[in-house]
Amino acid sequence: MTEIDTSVPHSARIWNYWLGGKDNYPVDEAAGDAYTAVFPGIVTIARSSRAFLGRSIRYLVQEAGVRQFLDVGTGLPTVDNTHEVAQRFAPESKVVYVDNDPLVLAHARALLTSTPEGETAYEDLTLYEPEKILQAASRTLDLTRPTALILSGILGHVGDYDLARELVGRLVAGLPSGSYLCVNDGSRGTDPDYEHAQDAYNETGAVPYFLRPVDKIEAYFEGLELVDPGVVSVPLWRPDGDTVPAPIGQHGGLGRKA
Repeated sequence: MTEIDTSVPHSARIWNYWLGGKDNYPVDEAAGDAYTAVFPGIVTIARSSRAFLGRSIRYLVQEAGVRQFLDVGTGLPTVDNTHEVAQRFAPESKVVYVDNDPLVLAHARALLTSTPEGETAYEDLTLYEPEKILQAASRTLDLTRPTALILSGILGHVGDYDLARELVGRLVAGLPSGSYLCVNDGSRGTDPDYEHAQDAYNETGAVPYFLRPVDKIEAYFEGLELVDPGVVSVPLWRPDGDTVPAPIGQHGGLGRKA
């Protein structure tokens, strides 16, 4: 297993810190604090992204009838992980997590918990290996049946946007009709302070993350049927309660493969 480098901040560990987790190091806390000093709203973005993931999985289980989930770039376990939300509403749900981060791998046991009726697996692969991901996932999932592909906060790590779209397309191509794509990623055009903080973070030597205009996030869903309300700022995607949340620089949506 690749050695965990604790000398350079790591996005998954910083995200974990912002979410209130404990799987991070002083270098990550320092980077996270430096980021929040410039843009305190990043904590809201991290938590809103997580809440969107939960609401979208709930929709997939309760309204779309999906029982299989492929979560690529899952990150570190915190609260309401994909299998926990899915199996809360449908205990028979099966979930495959994919990541290649050594710290995530070290915590795979935490991710591998499951209800007796369902199943959870972990595959040590990267987003850049879509065919290998599909092949590995097929050991747990029946890929002739509708499956939800989850790409939460990962596509911004692919510096080449055309490649990011290509990778999404290759993964979706391996899923049958009735499957869904769930994406949420950092966006440009909503908050200049967020953009400034992220650009500064990308200069620190950590793995960069690129915020993209909303239309480029929408393009990931090309050829799919968008679930209402489409690609929107994540707090506005089927929010719980009657209060209309304020938009933030994180957009996402859900699309169905016909």
